[in-house]
Amino acid sequence: MEFSVKSGNPEKQRSACVVAGVFEPRRLSPAAQQIDKISDGFLSNLLRRGDLEGKPGQTLLLHNVPGMLSDRVLLVGCGRERDFSEAVYKKAVATAVNTLNETGAMEAVCFLTELGLKGRNIAWKVRKAVEAANETVYRFDRFKTEKKPPRRPLRKFVLNVPTRRDLAPGEAAVRQGQAIATGVRLAKELANLPGNHCTPTYLAEQARSMPKVYKNVKTTVLEQADMEKLGMGALLSVTRGSRQPPKFIIVEYRGGPKGQAPVVLVGKGITFDSGGISIKPGAAMDEMKFDMAGAAAVIGTLTAALELQMPINLVGLVPSCENLPDGNASKPGDVVTSLSGQTIEILNTDAEGRLILCDALTYAERYEPAVVIDVATLTGACVIALGNAATGLFSNHNPLAHDLLAAGTESADRCWQLPLWEEYQEQLDTNFADMANVGGREAGAVTAACFLSRFTGNYHWAHLDIAGTAWKSGKEKGATGRPVPMLTQYLLNCCGQGE
Repeated sequence: MEFSVKSGNPEKQRSACVVAGVFEPRRLSPAAQQIDKISDGFLSNLLRRGDLEGKPGQTLLLHNVPGMLSDRVLLVGCGRERDFSEAVYKKAVATAVNTLNETGAMEAVCFLTELGLKGRNIAWKVRKAVEAANETVYRFDRFKTEKKPPRRPLRKFVLNVPTRRDLAPGEAAVRQGQAIATGVRLAKELANLPGNHCTPTYLAEQARSMPKVYKNVKTTVLEQADMEKLGMGALLSVTRGSRQPPKFIIVEYRGGPKGQAPVVLVGKGITFDSGGISIKPGAAMDEMKFDMAGAAAVIGTLTAALELQMPINLVGLVPSCENLPDGNASKPGDVVTSLSGQTIEILNTDAEGRLILCDALTYAERYEPAVVIDVATLTGACVIALGNAATGLFSNHNPLAHDLLAAGTESADRCWQLPLWEEYQEQLDTNFADMANVGGREAGAVTAACFLSRFTGNYHWAHLDIAGTAWKSGKEKGATGRPVPMLTQYLLNCCGQGE
């Protein structure tokens, strides 16, 4: 879909459709008021008749509205004006795009961007409209034998801005929105692929393709022998039960000044997690293909940064393998030595994500990073704590935590900080190694973060637990692409390109 911005009055738009909002109960938005005026009360007469109340999700498609140059006018319900929120705004855009796709309007001019949102400027509304439109049309149908695309899909979506002065920031917002949408789409595609297709080797191939598309990118893939030579005993303990070779994927982007300390993003890449010997229950185990959603988010965020050619140095690290039961698999009670030299007693083989991450976090030290942020579907405990609304955030550096919280708020992809207190560390004590890989049922998300913190003492670090936000279950089962918007916003802010 092609996006652009334009400044003008609704009655002067030569388009297949003009989109305007209606608040509840039957209150016309400014654009709808202009259309009503030019059409001699055509809209208000329909509303008085009860054709549209203005509730969220309602639409009314009108043809041949008097005085209009466009073929159609689409009215979209926006709820009560005092309750109009970011979520309602995104739903209104999504409703409009869905309706336009279903009715065959291949282009449209959208005036929903004029609607007031507290604390949000026109650039934010344009960017979010681009993201919402892309999310609405996304379908994962790679394995469907009969694909059902819209007969005449929406191809051109023009977003209105109030004045000509808003055109330049609006165009920048379109570019950012498209870049984020590209990253989110890639993250969704990777995470939605089943484990027999998205293997560690497949992830490595995706990373190797990046230098062919973008400038200033280098991809390196460490094989099992390389990891053995380095001493990545924690990571290699997880892959012992799998026939798929592990990969340690490194993507380096040099968009900033030479010598600038990079931002390092680390993504958990367990392409399928059975739990290993500590095997998971059978119900919903298919969703463990999403256990590489952290890796997908890192690759998606790197892609968004590359699309925008951000002036920043970035490194993406993706430790990737499968966690399966086998006669050679790691067993509860085994002790392994990590890349850092610290020893770990594996009390539960289903706590494998932290084992591959700890070696990646140690590896990150060699970049002398500005910050390190890891992204992982790490704990069911985080789902219990925060549900699917917010990503769990832990950090050893309050300014970094503050920046990520702010980026989450700006991007409407929010996180919530949880404690990383010394009192929790003792739950990882064991008689047989430097630490255990689990700390019991209590505060499971916190003790998992405490485990990771033992490998991050030499730099500023944050951990994002996306177990509750990386995918949806049930009828809408599928990857969400989170936290690509938050991480991209964080990087934009680092570059001085945020709002």
